[in-house]
Amino acid sequence: MTPLVAPGREALFRSLDVRSLHLANRLVMSPMTRMDCPGGLPDEINRDYYAARAAGGTGLVVTEGIGVDHLTSVDHSAIPRLDGPESVAAWRVVTDAVHAAGGRIMAQLWHVGPLWGANARFDRENRDRLMAMHPMRPSGLWGTPGVTTYSERSIERWSPAVEPMTESDIADVIGAFARSARYTLEAGFDGVTLHGGHGYLLDAFVWADTNRRTDEWGGDLAARSRFPAAVVAAVREAIGEEAPLFYRFSQHTQQDYTVLKATNPDDLGVYLGALAEAGVDLFDASTRRFSDPAFPDLEGDDGKVTLAGWARRLTGKPAGAVGGVGIGTSLREQKSGKAAVAADNIDSVVECMERGEFDLISIGRMHLADPSIARVLREAEPLPEFDREVHEAPLRAPA
Repeated sequence: MTPLVAPGREALFRSLDVRSLHLANRLVMSPMTRMDCPGGLPDEINRDYYAARAAGGTGLVVTEGIGVDHLTSVDHSAIPRLDGPESVAAWRVVTDAVHAAGGRIMAQLWHVGPLWGANARFDRENRDRLMAMHPMRPSGLWGTPGVTTYSERSIERWSPAVEPMTESDIADVIGAFARSARYTLEAGFDGVTLHGGHGYLLDAFVWADTNRRTDEWGGDLAARSRFPAAVVAAVREAIGEEAPLFYRFSQHTQQDYTVLKATNPDDLGVYLGALAEAGVDLFDASTRRFSDPAFPDLEGDDGKVTLAGWARRLTGKPAGAVGGVGIGTSLREQKSGKAAVAADNIDSVVECMERGEFDLISIGRMHLADPSIARVLREAEPLPEFDREVHEAPLRAPA
């Protein structure tokens, strides 16, 4: 029997099909890095963590960032990876559990690029190679710090320039994304999401501050979009035509939350258009608040359109939005010490969805506060309070 939906919440509980992916509703568990995957391989605790959200009624679970098959892809040993048979088998346990709970799950593939700050996989086998490697950066640059939550000590440690990526480096990383994309299907995932925002590697090629190359991979925005488009094309070839491919993007970077990589819709269309042509099915727009206008200085209704709305309008592809659902303080504000303040902004989510701003809404912290947040929304119950110390605590007790 299909559960009843409270009046005014119908838009959130309509189905959606993207290639072979069928979603029962428009609610997504947003990827959230937990750094709680010892050795980079998920176990029964990670399995239960994801399966609980599927059992709670969320239509799509997106994993935290998973490092691709490249030694510098992630910067912490407890961040998961997908780089061969062992990791495929470990993730298969997770995907089976999510499917058994009635949900769908996509892997978010990730290379942290300029923000790599540690030798994550520091073991005997890789020690010598890691000691000789440096972060993958288009032009060797970390990026000019602006409004950021990084400490001065971290900036001082990570910001010195390194050697720019070589053609060999670029080919290696593209190949790593393609291999890990194939592994996602072997592991039972329902599709692939690429993290192309927040200043990580794909985004670092788009941001002019970190990409000052003078070859085919640098130049104007169209040229700076070539590397992420090449990754998308390689991933599309790896997963075939049936599996969906989503792409998370942002205007901001973690080095500077005030950055605008595209200062107008035409520029945004150049960037997203290249990705759509390469094989992206849905664009996931990461913003401080899901309802914020992307270009508020534009006249008339154009000045009210969100980043997700522009992605939808410019590419003709469906779009997702993320940022601040159920929370009145941004993640950046919380990391700066400001307490989380609940905000029941679900009516605004519905309004945006009904006027065509986006097709999916990703929810992060509310999924931590209550794994059954989908039921809460369906029944229009009061939203749970979010306590960062409680709800962002490690998944497992300290050893």
